[in-house]
Amino acid sequence: MVKLKTLDDIKKIKKANEILARIFSDVIPKYIKPGISTWEIDKICEDYMLSQGAVCATKGYDIGWPYPPYPAATCISVNEEVVHGIPKKTKILQEGDIVSLDIVAKLDGYYGDAACTFPVGKIEQKYQDLIDTTRKARDLGIQQAIKGNRLGDIGHAIQSFCEPKGYSIVRDFCGHGVGFELHEDPYVMNYGRKGEGLVIEEGLVIAIEPMVNMGTHKVKIQKDGWTVKTIDKKRSAHFEHSVAIVDGKPLILSEL
Repeated sequence: MVKLKTLDDIKKIKKANEILARIFSDVIPKYIKPGISTWEIDKICEDYMLSQGAVCATKGYDIGWPYPPYPAATCISVNEEVVHGIPKKTKILQEGDIVSLDIVAKLDGYYGDAACTFPVGKIEQKYQDLIDTTRKARDLGIQQAIKGNRLGDIGHAIQSFCEPKGYSIVRDFCGHGVGFELHEDPYVMNYGRKGEGLVIEEGLVIAIEPMVNMGTHKVKIQKDGWTVKTIDKKRSAHFEHSVAIVDGKPLILSEL
């Protein structure tokens, strides 16, 4: 069931998201460089969230058997890892990599959710193009989050921008409602048809998060039960904002 939010709810959800916005804009970029481990990045993000009074909502997140609870404060996915990469001391960023951070903060009972893909040092132009396309696709999807539109309008905007450029849209993972819980109804697909799906209403809060691959859209969960990789080992990028419908228009909660 979709749970619409009041303006007071949205203000509180925005406070949680602003912690993430500061991580992505101010805290973490200077650390994204060759030689750092994803474990170190995770610790930096966790320490900052705790310093702001927030809970790292992915840590211990349990979706049930047969998957183990998620062990880290953030999801850090490198190159062909699409989402839910588990930070490790042995996973060291290399020049030319791309790395996606997906972070959830819980503050005063409300959830914020955002993601961003970063270049590591100097990267090939084709990988920068992937990053730029995915970010733009997210923004185009957000523009369709208008009262009276349908969720299919969001997915269509993302899909119709990415696929003509030769990229593919991950089908197995998607956006979602957010705010009272980390994952709420509705699902927000990154592909679809105009005019189809749930009608967008005032007070809807959703995470819009395209995951875009250079090769096939097909992915596979790894043996750790969490890390998702492209099956053809080609790279993937991921951008996400939490968005509320206020006065009929999209209000991005996870930016300053």
